[in-house]
Amino acid sequence: MSTLYMFDQPRTVKHSLTVRPLTIAQRFDAFHDANPHVFTRLRELAFDWKGAGHDRCSMDMLFHLLRWEHGIKTTGDTFKLNNDFTAHYARKLMAHEAGLEGFFETRESI
Repeated sequence: MSTLYMFDQPRTVKHSLTVRPLTIAQRFDAFHDANPHVFTRLRELAFDWKGAGHDRCSMDMLFHLLRWEHGIKTTGDTFKLNNDFTAHYARKLMAHEAGLEGFFETRESI
C-alpha cells in the first residue's frame, strides 16, 4: 500500500456505470406490486364515494382516509403512502375500473 503525501495528486477512478435514481413512476410500480391491497382499498373507497352520489373525488382525500384508518386499526411499523403516488393511483383506477372514468381530476403528466 502506498502512502499519499501532502503534495501528491490522488488518482481518480472513472466508473462507466452511472446509477440513476428511480423515477416516481418506477417507485409507484414497485410500491403497487408490493402492496396490491392499497389499490383494492382505494377502489372500494372511490366506489363508496360515487355510490353516495358524488361525481368527482379527490385522491388526496382517499389517501388521508387510508392513513387515518390504518392508524386506528393497526400497531407496529408505520404504514406509509407517498403523496407522489396519488396521481398514479387516480390514473390507474380510472383506466382499470369501469365507472370511474373521469372521476378524479388529474393534470397533464410530464
